[in-house]
Amino acid sequence: MNRQVPRIGAAIVAVTVFLFALFLILDFSFGSYFVCMLLPIGYIMMAAGLCHEAGEEGKVPATIGMTFAAIYAALILLVYFAQTTSVRLDGLGDEALRVLDFRRGGLIFNYDLLGYGMMALSTFFLGLSMKAVGGRDVWLKRLMLIHGAFFISCFILPMTGLFRGMAGGETSRGGSMALVCWCAYFLPIGILAYRHFREIV
Repeated sequence: MNRQVPRIGAAIVAVTVFLFALFLILDFSFGSYFVCMLLPIGYIMMAAGLCHEAGEEGKVPATIGMTFAAIYAALILLVYFAQTTSVRLDGLGDEALRVLDFRRGGLIFNYDLLGYGMMALSTFFLGLSMKAVGGRDVWLKRLMLIHGAFFISCFILPMTGLFRGMAGGETSRGGSMALVCWCAYFLPIGILAYRHFREIV
């Protein structure tokens, strides 16, 4: 069970990241929002497996990584559940939409960036805790550590207003392509983690 659950989680991560990129390219907002609610569930399952493997020596960074994973999941589930329910169904006024509609680039968009900043910290600390054995594990560890650098852009740059143009419908193509590039980076993490949990004994 300690291998099966994180392996399933890694598969969910890989599939949802791929679908997220596809739905971004197709401009299918509901689909991209929906799979973004599944991604943190898979990520928590995957992260728990890495945390379990860390052992005594990697216990502290692994615990930190799991904590940031939980914060990431909570923020992202709140962001995208709001998009698929209240924003889509409730006929909100302009002021409420300015705050809650992801595409408006307001508070909820900034919470989304904060959530992915927490994910970046999570991958960094879980990468620190990993005992990499073999080429695939070395690559998985490196990708997770390097992914930690996304924390800077997700946490600091929104305070500058630089990402506001990434959210709106007319100006979002550049933002969508940036997210597709992120998917291209993160997809191998899901795939390598799946193979890791499939092959360990």
